[in-house]
Amino acid sequence: MHEWYINEPVHLTFDCQKMELFMKIYTAFIGFLMICLMVGAVCAATNTNTNTGTSTVSAATTTLSAQQALSQVFVSSVSVDPQEFYPGDKGTITVQLTNTGTQDVQFGHADILNSQNIFIPDETLNPYQVMVDLGPSNTMTYTFQVDSKLSEGIYYPDFSVETPYANGIIYPIEVQVSSTPIEEAISMRPDNFALNSTDTVNLTITNPRVGAITNVIVTPTGSGFGISPRQSYVASIPGGSSVNIPFAITPYAASNVTFDIQYSNGQIIKNPHEDSVILPLNLGTSKTAPATVVNDLALTVVDGAYQLTGDVTNTGINDANGVVVSVGAPATPVEPYSTYAVGSLTSNDFSSFTLTFTSSDLSAIPIETVWKDDSGNTMSSVQTFDLRSLASALAASSKSSGGYFGSGSAATGTTGGNAAAGGYGGAPRGGGLFSFGGGRGGGLSAFYPVIIGAIVFIVAVVLYVKRKWILGKIRKQ
Repeated sequence: MHEWYINEPVHLTFDCQKMELFMKIYTAFIGFLMICLMVGAVCAATNTNTNTGTSTVSAATTTLSAQQALSQVFVSSVSVDPQEFYPGDKGTITVQLTNTGTQDVQFGHADILNSQNIFIPDETLNPYQVMVDLGPSNTMTYTFQVDSKLSEGIYYPDFSVETPYANGIIYPIEVQVSSTPIEEAISMRPDNFALNSTDTVNLTITNPRVGAITNVIVTPTGSGFGISPRQSYVASIPGGSSVNIPFAITPYAASNVTFDIQYSNGQIIKNPHEDSVILPLNLGTSKTAPATVVNDLALTVVDGAYQLTGDVTNTGINDANGVVVSVGAPATPVEPYSTYAVGSLTSNDFSSFTLTFTSSDLSAIPIETVWKDDSGNTMSSVQTFDLRSLASALAASSKSSGGYFGSGSAATGTTGGNAAAGGYGGAPRGGGLFSFGGGRGGGLSAFYPVIIGAIVFIVAVVLYVKRKWILGKIRKQ
């Protein structure tokens, strides 16, 4: 007999093995399916990118015609140097082309054409005969060296550049040619030059042209004078402007100063030019120089020496600086006023002076005035006076007062002078302790009336302020 319960475990084992096999197959199928889905997704993405890239490339590779590409290129800059040619000058014309398009444009055979007066002197040296590509958003620069002929005028040479598949570019350029010279003038100078005296002159250079002139060098030449500076340099004088160049000149003889002027026209090619101006050094007395006049003299005797007072006036137009007054032979200066320093005198200004001296002859006493002008030149003037009339009046005054000659009395009056002096008269001078209206001849006594008046005024003010106290004291007594 067979027992069924013995075979039951065998049946269960077989079912488990089938189930395990089924799960493996199912897992493998699911994995394969997932891989297929992933591959499909990757392929779809790749196809999308490929299509997009193809569309982009197609859009980017859209080609314009040669004429359309050329229409996006223009002349962006033109410069001409020099701005204004002299006839026969050399210069440069510079042109810039800018490509505002999206593709390259070929250019070649650039040239300056259609002008007989502005031209390229040697076409074999033109470096722009070969074809070159001008890329998008790029700029190309052409610089041509040109010559101008000797005729004046305004000319319009053409800038020309060719392209292989279009009409090319032609652009007219204005070039000015003029023989207008620079202008030179001595804008500041004295009417006359004094021998061995330094004066300043201004050389004015005016540029009436359109463009600037550069490297201006001024060199004074000649003999018979000293001059500073020996050479002057100006970097540039723009068109329509001028400069002043000062020179200090000291003439040693009558002569001429020639100012030689050299300059350049053009910044790149410096065309040399030159000019000159002549300054005659006419010797004589300057109409504006300081001039001194001595007058209003008074004579006294103090401690055995003559004391001479007077006025010195600057009758010139310019100032006299460091004015000093002194007497000359036959007079012998003595202290305390052997010389008298006045200082500066402006035009029409005057100052008093005092001199002390001894002399046995008063018939011709020279009074010398020395000063410096604004340039530091030392100048002088001498006037000679006959002081005998003042001495006679001094002696007479001493006798009438019961004194003796040399007691300090003063005498004033008309003084005789030479032709230079012109004979200036003196006003009568009084001068006692209480005499009002006294002149400078009395020294400190001339101020006595003022001092006495001040003392009286002060006493009166004190008495007025203290009047009650003084009256009270009087009543008590």
